[in-house]
Amino acid sequence: MTQVFDPETGGVTPVTVVEAGPCPVVQVKTSETDGYDAVQLAFDAVADRKITKAERGHLAKAGAEAHRHLVEFRGISELVVGETVTVEAFEPGEQVKVAGISVGKGFQGTIKRHNFSRGPVTHGSHNVRKPGSIGASATPSRVFKGMKMAGRMGGKRITQTGLVVHEVDAERNLLLIKGSIPGSKSGLVEIREA
Repeated sequence: MTQVFDPETGGVTPVTVVEAGPCPVVQVKTSETDGYDAVQLAFDAVADRKITKAERGHLAKAGAEAHRHLVEFRGISELVVGETVTVEAFEPGEQVKVAGISVGKGFQGTIKRHNFSRGPVTHGSHNVRKPGSIGASATPSRVFKGMKMAGRMGGKRITQTGLVVHEVDAERNLLLIKGSIPGSKSGLVEIREA
């Protein structure tokens, strides 16, 4: 993340810089042949030896070089195999949604993980950062499934909606999105129209 200054008003806009490199269209799936409509894009060009022989064959069918990542975008599209998708597909002010794997925060308690409030600290209370009761005694004499408890937090796929494209740098394949997006630095994200 960084910030961009408006030269006229002097206003500051927090932005996330995303490298949306040239993504060749590798496969176009249709409901007749595959049962659903989708477009498969490749990203992050690498040396041939860094991908499997099967992936190399799949990319060679489309006439594309070796790429590290393949991502499918569901829905009907006018794209054809061999075409390249660049940042020029977006324009400033356009609303987008960004999906990615959120930053993993490890094993966390209920206060941080589920926004529980803590118990009293005074009068000899031992319920300082504990979850409280998680089930009844005789009936039902068990803890229900799905109870909000301590556990692994983050590291899941999250889609952030309502984001706006602030600027498009076609020369360097950069997309400046207003606000923060899910995922760690150098994490892989999918950007779709909202």
